[in-house]
Amino acid sequence: MSAGGAREGAGRKPKADEVKLIEQLDRHIDSERVFGILQGLIDEGNIKAIQIYLDRRFGKPKESVTLNSEGFNISFKDILKIDKHTG
Repeated sequence: MSAGGAREGAGRKPKADEVKLIEQLDRHIDSERVFGILQGLIDEGNIKAIQIYLDRRFGKPKESVTLNSEGFNISFKDILKIDKHTG
């Protein structure tokens, strides 16, 4: 492996590979049946199924992180060496 730079095989696969995978899945999986099963689970009140539907339909809610430094001051500008002249 080389030091730095892109790693072979890393990153998002080409769109053509994604399309090929979708086509293969569509040949073997009946999407109408899958939607029917999901609908049945939602009708039963399955929270995970409801969450899956809502996430796909409306997008996942933004996640946030709360940092607590307990009095310790952290300057990300100092860490990243950013000042008003460079960034």
